[in-house]
Amino acid sequence: MIKLWMAPAGLHIEPGQGADAEALARIHAKGFYRGWSSQEMMGFLGEAESRVYVACDAKRRIAGFAVVRLAADESELLTIAVDPKWRGKRIGQALLNAAFADLMMSPARRMFLEVSEDNVAAIKLYSRQGFAQVARRQGYYPKPDGSAATALVMSRDLG
Repeated sequence: MIKLWMAPAGLHIEPGQGADAEALARIHAKGFYRGWSSQEMMGFLGEAESRVYVACDAKRRIAGFAVVRLAADESELLTIAVDPKWRGKRIGQALLNAAFADLMMSPARRMFLEVSEDNVAAIKLYSRQGFAQVARRQGYYPKPDGSAATALVMSRDLG
């Protein structure tokens, strides 16, 4: 059975494939100071405990993706990234909704994530999706100027 979820702007969401590693690394590098390599992406795509969701068009051009790792009855959103030309079209929200729907069929009952306190757009998205801050990690994310940003740890029940 192929899993597919609807997304805005003529896109759909489906599980990631090994052939997606390069595209995922390119998109991730556009959104984060330290982007993940295609080898790191390949690792997530091949792990039994990881789920990778890609938002793509009918020709499988990827607009964004999310990586979730499962551990017992918890899950962690490891990363979510949307290509800059697709931002503001609710692709991130659709990726989260697909992950939530998929995880309903898993033992996971709670999702955690870490987000830079500087990333206002992401914090708004996560808050709208029912996440609440549960902790802070000082100096967690390296910044280009050599300083470090605080990470907010957020969580939400999955249902």
